[in-house]
Amino acid sequence: MTTRPQPLSPMKTGIRGLCPRCGQGRIFDGFLKLKPKCEVCGLDNGFADPATGTAFFVNSFTFILVAVVLCVWIEIALSPSLWVHVLLSLPILLMACVLPLRPLKGWLVNSQFFYKTRRGKIPSDSGAQDTATSGADKG
Repeated sequence: MTTRPQPLSPMKTGIRGLCPRCGQGRIFDGFLKLKPKCEVCGLDNGFADPATGTAFFVNSFTFILVAVVLCVWIEIALSPSLWVHVLLSLPILLMACVLPLRPLKGWLVNSQFFYKTRRGKIPSDSGAQDTATSGADKG
């Protein structure tokens, strides 16, 4: 009897940018571009569709927290001139937004493989009604 290997944790492999199936190959071809397939196990990365989720999460959480907490605190506590914000706050904001993009995208891609998520499909049955609009039309 052959034993199936345990699925790899998306957190461990994704953050390091490793293949979700074998854990050895790299999933990135550049900074954020995904490779078409794994060079070790041949996994086709066509299943992956993180779209703009990575940028949304980073901008929603990291950027807002850093902007509000750090930059506003610097302004209130120190009242520096504009050039201090340009030299201090701007690089911190850019690093806080750019550095987490790759690990987060890797985690999202590997989570899609781990949980076997696929794109949703709308059934082409002509007799099916759209439930979202059917109740609104009855007025």
